[in-house]
Amino acid sequence: MELYNLKHPAQRVNFTEAVKLGLGMDRGLFFPTKIPRLDNVEALLALPFVDRCKVILGAWLADELGQPLVDELVEKAFNFALPLVQVDDRRSCLELFHGPTLAFKDFGARFMAQCLNALGGDDKITILTATSGDTGAAVADAFFGLDKVQVMVLYPKGKISELQEKMFTTLGDNIHTVAVQSDFDDCQTLVKQAFEDPEVRDGLHLNSANSINISRLLAQVCYYFEAVTRYRQQYQDDPVICVPSGNFGNLTAGLFAKAMGLPVKRFVAATNSNDTVPRYLSFGDWAPRHTVATMSNAMDVAEPSNWPRVEAIFAEMKWPLTDLTGVALSESQTQQSMSSLLGLGYQSEPHAAIAAEALNLTMKDDERGIFLATAHPAKFKDVVDRELGTDLPLPQALADVADKAILSAELPADFAALKAHMLATL
Repeated sequence: MELYNLKHPAQRVNFTEAVKLGLGMDRGLFFPTKIPRLDNVEALLALPFVDRCKVILGAWLADELGQPLVDELVEKAFNFALPLVQVDDRRSCLELFHGPTLAFKDFGARFMAQCLNALGGDDKITILTATSGDTGAAVADAFFGLDKVQVMVLYPKGKISELQEKMFTTLGDNIHTVAVQSDFDDCQTLVKQAFEDPEVRDGLHLNSANSINISRLLAQVCYYFEAVTRYRQQYQDDPVICVPSGNFGNLTAGLFAKAMGLPVKRFVAATNSNDTVPRYLSFGDWAPRHTVATMSNAMDVAEPSNWPRVEAIFAEMKWPLTDLTGVALSESQTQQSMSSLLGLGYQSEPHAAIAAEALNLTMKDDERGIFLATAHPAKFKDVVDRELGTDLPLPQALADVADKAILSAELPADFAALKAHMLATL
């Protein structure tokens, strides 16, 4: 597999190098020189999930890694359920929260950890990542206790749910966490600044586990095939798929799946009040505003890092960007959607509720669709209970950390402070 830097196309790397580097020169994202097309997709959809994942990821990686290693990575990474739940006669929900940290990020983080473990060689690695909620827990769980890997997770202080926070800030050992006195966009900026500093980047063998890392995106391609497989067990048409979107890695993976041949009618990108992309799709003006804090905090992103990949896929496939629909929902619309879903017998949290309503608003009369649920409702227990008057029970993974002490350092959104902390800690 060959990839190039979207900012500096002359920089070419293979998959192993891209996984280790995370970002290219000048913070450029790596993008494949060729998107593989799959033969006989209908037969592929008939395979069991793990067997299908081996074929999908083999199409990207077997030429470099060999199919036996791809098979091994898949078997170790993907070992949890992916139910598609019918919500009403036109909408179904793909539940991506049945992994160890109860969020969709488990797919990408676990696959990336297996890749680095297999391909990393003898060098010690430092994973530096920013999270707006669920990435931190998934990365911490995937890399916890690995001898060759130190992890540092940055997150915006006071802007993620307490249970989200405790899932990755209570571990200790090789997992280090920093509460940044700002928003998620500043956390991302700090990560990017670290990759530009040779003393930090080279001295600590820096890598990133955000969705900017290509290994995470490729892993996420697989569950879109599972969504359509389960959909096809009931319907024969192609679904509309609505993706709750923050940093836009999840949507990027879905577009890769469609480019490989997955029968999806179209995609809807659903956001909260941080509506940079919906405004851009409507008016053609890329104008990020200051990040607004919402109850769907994992989507509180004003400058989504993966957007250049989205545009690159549309350009590569010669799809008009107008094929992508962007929808932004207010806080009141989010609450109303949560309440409406509960009335249908489906318990949701804010991110899935936004996707459910955005799908509802954009489907034509003859369409059906799938929306993604990216986190267990109990990860947002405080919000869900407040907005819906419920008292959600905690699943065991959350109950185990609810009373643990948070071990985070606290820093301003200042790279000099972060650099000093990293060099002293790692």
